[in-house]
Amino acid sequence: MFLYQPTSGYCYNSDSLFLYQFIARFKPKGNLLDVGCGVGILSLLLTRDFDTTTSIIDKQEVMLRYAEHNFLLNGLRVEGYLEDFTDFESPQKYDFIISNPPFYDASVVQSENTHLNIARYAHHLPIEAFVSKVKKCLKPRGYFIFCYDAKQVDRVLYYLTMYGINVEVMQFVHAKIDRESKLVMVAARMGSKSMVQILPPFVVFDEAGLYTPGATQAFLKANTHSIKGDF
Repeated sequence: MFLYQPTSGYCYNSDSLFLYQFIARFKPKGNLLDVGCGVGILSLLLTRDFDTTTSIIDKQEVMLRYAEHNFLLNGLRVEGYLEDFTDFESPQKYDFIISNPPFYDASVVQSENTHLNIARYAHHLPIEAFVSKVKKCLKPRGYFIFCYDAKQVDRVLYYLTMYGINVEVMQFVHAKIDRESKLVMVAARMGSKSMVQILPPFVVFDEAGLYTPGATQAFLKANTHSIKGDF
């Protein structure tokens, strides 16, 4: 799959590919919404691999242009919305809502690049407002699958529980097995009564600094080829 990315500003990274592989285990189908889609990497791959009717939303016009172009480039259909998700009045309910949202805490040193700042920092999509809007947009028994800062997992669990979206599966991502986790991938479901399944940690590099089989599989499964270009 070929896709365009900007020569400067936000570009997707390996986290998006690991999240794509995590979402794929749930075999998404039906109406799917990608929140904060960026260049569209997550929803592009899932639309390519599964039977979904896909919508994307981003509040940055330039990112939405890239995403819509990338869907067109790959012969895939999509409905795009240029809007802040917290203000989004959904025309329908969704079976799957997916996202690699901005989650860095505002207290850390922030990028002065506007596009990077919006893509990275949680105050552009506060977690409670995010979860509250997801609840309004999900179908009964619909899935909300996303990644977040592992250090803020307590807040994630608190707000998901508050809004009745029960976590079913979680997996922590570690750069190496002896490093602390900086990312958690979460699959939650409206109205679920299931207990939480904690998967074995997803480790990116082995002791020699080489990609683990799990990480290599994610790259091979995605099979993406990025082109840098400005619209």
